[in-house]
Amino acid sequence: MKEVFDCIIMGAAGRDFHNYLAFLRDSPAFCVRAFTAAQIPFIDSRSFPAELAGPRYDSDIPIHDESELPGLIRTLGIDIVFFAYSDISHEELMHKASLVQAAGASFMMLGPQQTQLHARLPVISVTATRTGAGKSPLTQWLARNLSAEGFKVAVIRHPMPYGRLTAQSVQRFETVEDLLRHDCTIEEREEYEPYVEMGIPIHAGVDYAAILERAQEDADLVLWDGGNNDFSFIRPDLDIVVVDPLRAGHETAWYPGEVNFRRADVLVISKTGSATETQIAAVRRHAAELNPDAPVIASDLDITIEAPVPLEGRKVLVVEDGPTVTHGGMPHGAGTVAALKAGAVPVDPRPWAVGTIRDTYAQNPHLGQVLPAMGYSDRQRAELRETIHACVEAEEAVCVVDACPGRLNLAIDVKPPLARVSYRFQQLDGAPLLDRVRALIGRSGSAAGAMKVAGGAE
Repeated sequence: MKEVFDCIIMGAAGRDFHNYLAFLRDSPAFCVRAFTAAQIPFIDSRSFPAELAGPRYDSDIPIHDESELPGLIRTLGIDIVFFAYSDISHEELMHKASLVQAAGASFMMLGPQQTQLHARLPVISVTATRTGAGKSPLTQWLARNLSAEGFKVAVIRHPMPYGRLTAQSVQRFETVEDLLRHDCTIEEREEYEPYVEMGIPIHAGVDYAAILERAQEDADLVLWDGGNNDFSFIRPDLDIVVVDPLRAGHETAWYPGEVNFRRADVLVISKTGSATETQIAAVRRHAAELNPDAPVIASDLDITIEAPVPLEGRKVLVVEDGPTVTHGGMPHGAGTVAALKAGAVPVDPRPWAVGTIRDTYAQNPHLGQVLPAMGYSDRQRAELRETIHACVEAEEAVCVVDACPGRLNLAIDVKPPLARVSYRFQQLDGAPLLDRVRALIGRSGSAAGAMKVAGGAE
């Protein structure tokens, strides 16, 4: 038996780095020889810096494209490949496991017990069974209401470190200037900007032990805003999981969404106003089978649109949240719902796409007449802008329907008028979630917290 196992971590610039730091970095039994990267553009051109890798590593750990994995296993003599990213079907996951084992290595996945950090404050996590299920509106709703009641909320976001990792080890976003200073991508701004607009600081980065310590300094509770369908990096006291009935059945067919579904303290069925009774019934049936102790509540999104011009019967270009309609697998999102509700006619941007935006359509043939807000680099943001302007001009669209959670015009210079789409969480039935959170904070033993719970009004 070897004393030290040579390893590769399969990742996507998030869970992979956390699993390394939380479990593998300080273990003498494992030597991580490389990371591989998937899902997110441009992240395989970096390395994991020696400054973060720990004293057992005297140089950066290389990051390769996942397509190189079989060759890396053989040339590096790899013993174990740790899988560490989210939003993947069970079938595809086992294809990857088979590829790894065919090359001779073992295939492993680390679970919550090995990777979740422990906080000294109450922790509420909001995760989901698929990307684009509606986590962020729910998390923002909780943050908004708890902040209004006087609680100091520390929001921690699932990682999005797409730039220089040493500079992104611990990030705190409190102002628009912070977003500019950290050179945030469109994808990062979509997640951080709503909290900045609410005046609630949001934390993210690479080193989540240090991030958690920073976030707890002046807070009453921690709110984990999940990414994709990953489980929380921090052990939650209340685990809220959002299920999308428009993709009924995915809660039992995608990893690690099924992990979340089975572990949830509360299951929230989202978008019920757009789903059929059959879809909703299927989710409830799976909940009864796999997690019968979790209460199930129904919710919807209150979608509104503010347009600078009348939209009835007129052409518009719809720009949707990128991850929701790419690896989330949705053909459209809230922008299309809002545009159609307003009587607008969405145009097809695909003929006008350029560069990496054109490549995105080729990689995601399920996409309909929407433009995903892709902006992982300066080049890609420029190509998104060029696609928008070419499409609007050629199709004679009266405006761009902006359904990005962050404001599109703050990330790129958009000349056409923008119609802004907003969507907010609405609980429709079941015991109020806020009451459950208040009870949790009251049990935390904090005198200040108990006084706020006693005096709080929904």
